[in-house]
Amino acid sequence: MSLLLAETATNPALGVTIFTLGGLAGAIFYLAFKKVGGWAWESYWMIYAIAGLLVLPMMLALATSPNACTALRSTPPKELLYCYLCGAMWGVGGITWGLMIRYLGVGLGLAIGCGLCSAAGTLVPPILKGTIADLYNTPAAQMSLVGVAVSLLGIILVGMAGMSKEGELPEEQKKKAVAEYDFKKGILVAIFSGLMSSAMSFGLQGGVIAEMKAHHGSETRVESGDAKTPPASLAGKAGLQYDKDKKVWFVPKAAADEKLTSSTWQGIPVLVVVLLGGFTVNCLLCLFLNFKNGTFGDYVKPEGPLLLANLVFAALAGVIWCCQFIAFKTGGAAMGPLGYIGWAVLMAAAILFSSLLGLALGEWKGTSGRTRGLLLLGLLLLFASAGIAGYSGSLKKDKEEPAAQAAVIQK
Repeated sequence: MSLLLAETATNPALGVTIFTLGGLAGAIFYLAFKKVGGWAWESYWMIYAIAGLLVLPMMLALATSPNACTALRSTPPKELLYCYLCGAMWGVGGITWGLMIRYLGVGLGLAIGCGLCSAAGTLVPPILKGTIADLYNTPAAQMSLVGVAVSLLGIILVGMAGMSKEGELPEEQKKKAVAEYDFKKGILVAIFSGLMSSAMSFGLQGGVIAEMKAHHGSETRVESGDAKTPPASLAGKAGLQYDKDKKVWFVPKAAADEKLTSSTWQGIPVLVVVLLGGFTVNCLLCLFLNFKNGTFGDYVKPEGPLLLANLVFAALAGVIWCCQFIAFKTGGAAMGPLGYIGWAVLMAAAILFSSLLGLALGEWKGTSGRTRGLLLLGLLLLFASAGIAGYSGSLKKDKEEPAAQAAVIQK
């Protein structure tokens, strides 16, 4: 019997570049909201959700994944539900993400939120899967834990910088840079938001079967397992292959006249499902607040250019925000077996650009050298944690069994 072990061409440098651009998008999206005037929060957030969580991902799927609908229809409902619920959890975190920035500012808020999101994205999946031993039973796993510890230390130092800023600046000056600055409220929201938002990582990595069906055909059979022994249900099947990145066995098969999705865009159908979960939560909350606060009129106020500008900038914020997750899925395809570190790189890039943006917006103006030193040291540790994650990925790659390389094995 001949077993083909499949391997997709990888380019880690390109993947890191894409993740970095995604982090930039995550850092600057909120600037578009500063151009929205005269609307309640729930009104411009609704437009953001429609544009970024519903319209853009669906348009992208139609443009890049010709068999997206067919692939999703043939995916087990259990997998789709998991991705949708992860998106809903992220949706709750995303709502409070906006509140976090309102209370802490772009620089401090995103540094703490992204740091927590990165750490949780590393620790939680093995716990949920019941494979917690994977966190410490290999050199690569141990190095990943070191990276998480460094990340948490960086978060603590950034938080200390925020508390120091709280005590140094008069209320008037703090609110000059961040109109609704409130460190106590902000830090609580940041912890909740960062942890909940990490569910996006789980959802985007949880649609393995959907991705395989998009890339190889909607009738593809997929089973998880190690590279040594194929599952009994697929043993002996013609065309049996093993995907070492996703750790699944599969028998590719497309329906008649089915056009397949390229490896670069195979994650977009999964992105649609995850963001649909996020949209559901955001939409329901915004409608509730529109009803409660009587702000449905914001969408139809006869304000001429102002109405148009509000619609454009609120939608632009959603489009920019969505781009970071598009980068996560497309960059992951370029990373190959190192794809699991993408979330940490994405979050570290968001922290870098948000911190630079916070400095540019004057959010740390007037603080002491000690406060700025704490901020700098915390940010350096957060950046270092991403580097450690990359090093742990190289350790994992070095330990991969020869059977996981692209080859044809004769039995």
